[in-house]
Amino acid sequence: MAAADFEIEDGEGPVTLRLTGDWTATQLGRISTRLDEALENRKLEAVDLAGLGKFDTAGALAIVQASHCVLPAQAWGQRPEAGRTYAMVEKLERESAGPPKRSSGWVRGFAKIGRGVEDIVEEATLSMAFLGRLITSVGTALKHPRRIRWAAWFSQGERSGLDAIPIIAVTNFFIGAVIAFLGANMLTQFGAGVFTVQLVAVSVLREFAVVITSVLLAGRSSSSFAAEIGSMRMNQEVDAMQVMGVNPFQALVIPRLVAMVVMLPVLTFVGIVAGLLGGLLVTWSQLSFGPSFFIQRIAEDPAMSTHLLVGMVKAPVFAVVIAAIGCRQGMAVAGDVESLGRRVTAAVVQAIFAIIFLDAVFAMIFLELNM
Repeated sequence: MAAADFEIEDGEGPVTLRLTGDWTATQLGRISTRLDEALENRKLEAVDLAGLGKFDTAGALAIVQASHCVLPAQAWGQRPEAGRTYAMVEKLERESAGPPKRSSGWVRGFAKIGRGVEDIVEEATLSMAFLGRLITSVGTALKHPRRIRWAAWFSQGERSGLDAIPIIAVTNFFIGAVIAFLGANMLTQFGAGVFTVQLVAVSVLREFAVVITSVLLAGRSSSSFAAEIGSMRMNQEVDAMQVMGVNPFQALVIPRLVAMVVMLPVLTFVGIVAGLLGGLLVTWSQLSFGPSFFIQRIAEDPAMSTHLLVGMVKAPVFAVVIAAIGCRQGMAVAGDVESLGRRVTAAVVQAIFAIIFLDAVFAMIFLELNM
């Protein structure tokens, strides 16, 4: 096997390209660049194939791209098979589309915004479709209670609810303690340190307990729902359930939804108790207000029952959002691990965003209701 080489004759006659060696993919080397430079500003008219060895499409492409002209079939009379290879490559190169034009920066920016809006609309449409199927499945479960898988309900309740009590209690305890520290520091400057108790009670009962609990469950349970169902989608277990006549919504989604709706109010109450306990200890240590005084100040305020009601009303709504988003993202997982990672991340982000958004909506509603 000889390496590809060439000579160019451009005397008084036509410009002739003399090919020698094997013009194949393994023998070309950097000859394409040399040939392109040699034929610059020259019009190739003939080819001498006397010294040509093997010839394939790589060699033909090098000649086509360097000569910038079409050699007639008569030029390949010595090697008709090489002429056919050259003609095929030349036709494909001529008919192939050129590189796409690179648009300007502002055009690409608008295109990216458009794709983002399109993704948001598509995600919203698919979420509404999932919500419709979820409502239908809940109605079917209530219509046929004998088909309910009670074991799955209790199992999900334990995993997503009872197992989360330690982290919920500890986090809300420190939140209540921080609020009490801030209140004691600020209010004592104005001689109103006694109102630290009301500050801790209102913030914990109304906002922090339910929001912090929901956010923790969004990171803990919503991601777990998406990962579990997504893994089953990757392993085609969901498809197998459908083949066996099992409704995936009844077997996978409904137990997780019910468990979250039941357990989130319970966990919110645990968070309230833990937050008030944290505030009690801080006011006791910083302001010397004993536990009996702390509890009495809360019990004597008639508005505290309203604040407790406001906080507890949010819990079931947040629970539906957390469970629905986690299961919806899990059902949307494709067959690869990358899709699973994206969907788990999307479940956590969307659940936390939805909780904050709904909390703001509830705040405006209760403000209009003077609650």
